[in-house]
Amino acid sequence: MVLTHAIRHVLVLGGTTEARRLAETLDGRTADGPHSGLRVTTSLAGRVARPVLPPGQVRIGGFGGADGLAQWLHEHRVDALIDATHPFAGTISFHAASAAADAHVPLLALRRPGWVPGDGDLWHPAGSLAESAALLPSLGRRVFLTTGRMGLAAFADLDALWFLVRSVDAPEAPHPAAMEVLLDRGPFTLDGERELLRRHRIDVLVTKDSGGEATAPKLAAAREAGVPVVVVRRPPVPEGVPVAATPHEALAWIDSLPRRTGAGRGQVSG
Repeated sequence: MVLTHAIRHVLVLGGTTEARRLAETLDGRTADGPHSGLRVTTSLAGRVARPVLPPGQVRIGGFGGADGLAQWLHEHRVDALIDATHPFAGTISFHAASAAADAHVPLLALRRPGWVPGDGDLWHPAGSLAESAALLPSLGRRVFLTTGRMGLAAFADLDALWFLVRSVDAPEAPHPAAMEVLLDRGPFTLDGERELLRRHRIDVLVTKDSGGEATAPKLAAAREAGVPVVVVRRPPVPEGVPVAATPHEALAWIDSLPRRTGAGRGQVSG
């Protein structure tokens, strides 16, 4: 008789709050019961100088593209891959889809829902940072830029505008000439965001549609102040990859996976 065993090794491509919460829950399952022996590895890209580390095993750095990730999945006997990267991570999500297909490992994308405009919001959608930069001169002169430290080159030529740039780590050139940097990490409060808009006389906000509650107060503060918001649309999840909106849904997906057999990966009990 061929013996079956449950999922033993889950690789979480992390860097988000949802990834940490998923790792925390999975790590709590490893001690006893049907999930004893479960390994949880979270991979972080290494772009943040002092990341908040999740429980379980952690690796930092890239894999060397889709081929490198596929090799890692095989060598470390990964049974399930969760892409819980930032909605705008982009490239890694397509590498994950390719690697999972090559290694025959089931893949799930964990993506928090995007923001939805409400009554009183003055939103201007943009397809990219370059498109958002093109909109700014017609909307305001003092910009609160909350798109992170990457991609500031898109705004570097807007010499007539002043920018308040908020990011976890200090940005590098090229960037706007008239710029003040605010190093901070969410979650943020509504009162704090109101004060930022008031103190810096912000008349236009730029944000990526990251979703979630940690950075949403800036949207409410902008609504109250009548400040227009340029919202960069998030890229799509690779075609064919199932999506979970919460860590709870991701856990349900993991629990739904077929049990592996002792004869090797890719066979299931019948």
